[in-house]
Amino acid sequence: MTTEFSRRDLLTTGLACGAAFAGVPQGATAAEPARSKDKPFGYCLNTATIRGQDVGIVREVEIAAEAGYDAIEPWMGTLDNYVKGGGSLKDLGKRISDLGLTVESAIGFAQWIVDDNAAREKGMEQAKRDMATLAAIGGKRIAAPPAGATDKDKPSPELKNAAARYLKLLELGDQMGIVPEAEVWGFSKTLSRLSETVYVAVESGHPKACVLPDVYHLHKGGSGFEGLKLLSGVAVQMFHINDYPADPPRETIKDEHRVYPGDGVAPLPEMLRDLRLAGFQGFLSLELFNRDYWKQDPLSVAKTGLEKMKATVAKMA
Repeated sequence: MTTEFSRRDLLTTGLACGAAFAGVPQGATAAEPARSKDKPFGYCLNTATIRGQDVGIVREVEIAAEAGYDAIEPWMGTLDNYVKGGGSLKDLGKRISDLGLTVESAIGFAQWIVDDNAAREKGMEQAKRDMATLAAIGGKRIAAPPAGATDKDKPSPELKNAAARYLKLLELGDQMGIVPEAEVWGFSKTLSRLSETVYVAVESGHPKACVLPDVYHLHKGGSGFEGLKLLSGVAVQMFHINDYPADPPRETIKDEHRVYPGDGVAPLPEMLRDLRLAGFQGFLSLELFNRDYWKQDPLSVAKTGLEKMKATVAKMA
């Protein structure tokens, strides 16, 4: 990566992480209340898990409720299609609430991080539209991946510039009532590692800065999982959970190889234990892109995913 991110920056940021992330008193600014020992995390369905069945957002919400989830994490494209088809966001928000669900996060791809000024301006306009849509259904957060800055053959944004741009995105979120989460993308040239993403969040200097890790992306980008114990419940409020097989290797593994928690080789109980001990009380969001699962009944897939998440959590004690 082309960056001014030096060893001195790393040391400085490490100290900042210790103070600003792991050292924040739990509950001081964390969004979630204290949970019971029997249920240390909330359970969320990222709709990518049943995206291949193309059932629409209304049915996705119903499936999440019928399967027993606490929350849903929709994709912005699905919400946009719902509106284009004449759907009412107000009605959808009421439907979600009536079914006992919350919208803890959503998946968007606004290009907020790119160097190109015009593209970044359009990205911020898209982020504003996405946040408005999400706020209308009671949403709380939105993923902020490095969309548009993933090409390994092109220069990537300097991390300090990325932090300044993330700050602007957070300030927009303050206006819209939505918190953007800096997301790790393991296949990307930018923010491919947890350390880079944490640096951007810390360097932004915003009190609501947070990161969105993902089991698959931590593996794909080579971050490993030891760094999770350094992050507090303020730093991480959503965690994308999935698993991956031993083969293909990290260098060639793709999203479609993700499997249910516990069906792969990731050290999930240890990871979740580290997160819990660090103060994480947020939501585990099941995000899979498995094409075999997309051929199956979506309700069955959602139920199986929740059962396997709970079984994994039970093993961390």
